[in-house]
Amino acid sequence: EEKEEAMSGGAEVPGGDAAQAGLAGLLASLPGVPPSPVRDLRARYTKIFIGNEWRDSISGRTFPTFDPASGEKLCDVQEGDQEDVNVAVVAAREAFVLGSPWRRMDASDRGVLLSRLADLVERERTTLATLESMDSGKPFLPAFFVDVTGAVKTLRYFAGWCDKIQGRTIPVDGEYFTFTRHEPIGVCGQIIPWNFPLLMFIWKIA
Repeated sequence: EEKEEAMSGGAEVPGGDAAQAGLAGLLASLPGVPPSPVRDLRARYTKIFIGNEWRDSISGRTFPTFDPASGEKLCDVQEGDQEDVNVAVVAAREAFVLGSPWRRMDASDRGVLLSRLADLVERERTTLATLESMDSGKPFLPAFFVDVTGAVKTLRYFAGWCDKIQGRTIPVDGEYFTFTRHEPIGVCGQIIPWNFPLLMFIWKIA
């Protein structure tokens, strides 16, 4: 009963007996009782994060976001447009400039930063899962065990790779020296879909 409460937030699970049976099977497979969603949670950060700071949109426009399950308005978010994207691209490109703090940072230290981020996401996983559930309309339990837990695992996986990305030399016929070298593509942009926004965001930054 405690697990069902955490899954549905106390609401009846739609779909009839088949859905209830499937939910019961899923809950039975979980290691222990999952946490409950954070009650009366309000979004604290609704601005655009560029250049290591929170900013209003250049246009000053905002848009409302709603909980699809209840129709309740969650907050007003800064509405970025092409001008904001251009500013973000310029800020991101600065990290690739020779002599920048990021370029000077050792690969293992970059891995440490990703590991720290994983620890922070794990520390706030109940809050983040609640926000994902409210924003996308998905049940809390998948948001907790798939979206947020998957984000933590992704960060730790790539943190371990940071100091292990190396090129290879390849033996070929003739007087040739053949090798591979990994280089960053550069600044990338992604339009995040609605269903796994946090996890897909982490896929990119990790």
